[in-house]
Order: sequence, then C-alpha cells, then structure tokens
Amino acid sequence: MEDKIEQLKQLIKESNNIVFFGGAGVSTESGIPDFRSKDGLYNQHYKYPPEDILSHTFFINNTEEFFKFYKDKMNSLKYEPNITHIKLAEFENMGKLKAIVTQNIDGLHQKAGSKVVYELHGSVLRNYCMRCKKFFNAEYVFNCNDIPRCDCGGIVKPDVVLYEEELNNATLENSIRAIENADMLIVGGTSLTVYPASGLIRYFRRKNLVLINKDSTPYDNRAKLVINDSLGKVFSYIGNQ
Repeated sequence: MEDKIEQLKQLIKESNNIVFFGGAGVSTESGIPDFRSKDGLYNQHYKYPPEDILSHTFFINNTEEFFKFYKDKMNSLKYEPNITHIKLAEFENMGKLKAIVTQNIDGLHQKAGSKVVYELHGSVLRNYCMRCKKFFNAEYVFNCNDIPRCDCGGIVKPDVVLYEEELNNATLENSIRAIENADMLIVGGTSLTVYPASGLIRYFRRKNLVLINKDSTPYDNRAKLVINDSLGKVFSYIGNQ
C-alpha cells in the first residue's frame, strides 16, 4: 500500500492537467448511501423497486410516490464533504486538477470548494418548474410537504437524470473534452459498470490512468496504477503536493 501511495504522489507531482472521475464511493464516506452495495438503496425494500421509482415513467405516472422516496433518500443537504472532496478542491486551487467529472448528484464537491465540476447525472441543488422553467433551490423541494409546485401550478422537477432520460449534452461534451486533454486521469469510487458514464474513460488515451476502488473494475488491466482501498484512506495519505 505504501509503495502505491508513493507512486500516486509521484504521478500527481509530475502532472499538470489532472481530471478526477468519481462515483458513489466518493460520497459514501460522508454517510451518503450508494445504490449497488449490499447495504445500498437497490438492496433495500420499498413499496416499489428503487430502480423503478427513479425512472422518468414512474416520475410522470406516480409523482407523489416518487417525491416520497426522493425526499426520504436523496436529501444530501445534511451531509458534509469528506477528505476526498477536500483534497480534490485543494488540488484544483494548486492548479493541478483541471476538472471533476462525477456521477454523484449531492453537490459535495462544490461544498468543498471545487469550481469545475461536471455532474453527469445532474444535481439535487437545481430544480426547475416543468411548465415555466423557474428555478427552485433544494431546500424548497425537500421541505415541501407534498409534490413541490411552482406559483404557476407546474411541478418542480429535480435536475437529476432519471432512468430513461438522456445525459445533458453540454455536460457530456465538457467531460469528454476534459478527459481527452488530461495528462492524468484518476478514477475513484466507481465500479465502472454504469453506462454511458463509465464509457467516458475510453477518451483518455495517455498512460497515467489510476483506479482507486475497493473492488476490481473492468478497466483494471488498462491502468498504470490500481489501488484497492477506500478513497478516504488514500487521500488522507497523499497530503499536499
């Protein structure tokens, strides 16, 4: 482990255009549950399967049930950034890290101070009226007793990408461009099995690919460095470069 940490520190020292690609494992150490682990949302029992609840069809046809689940399980406002979020923000301030590409919707990277964050699956912090497009903050949605509605009567929908919905084109293009231009790509806290997001790492064609995840991924054989441990442990060791 120590040898791998030293190798990672050296790679970071030699790089000037780092991109971090992160998944649910980035935020689990802040207390936010993931989806696919044995204790994740998909393995808990609800009136409807979570995979169905978090779909566009369910949102349209069962809006009240959607918001019961969403407000109960997707509220990240009470959580704080952990060491990984904080260190990534520090690397950005140092000019090392140029962008974060995240599959998370919790807004913790921005809460830690990161500026360039491409949120592939949207964010709970942004909510819009489906009729007039008026913006509402997360507090409005999570504190609403029923289906959140705008003054015009329209339903306020969280700006998160549900199943059956496409990723935002601009976010996708910016993510691809950042990864293509990077001289180092650090992938952390993701099993790299959720498409199309996981397919983005194929745009990185340089040699300094680093994978940090507790379990193996389909891309381990392509990486220069693989660390099978928690992100929090790894980033607490890295320190300032």
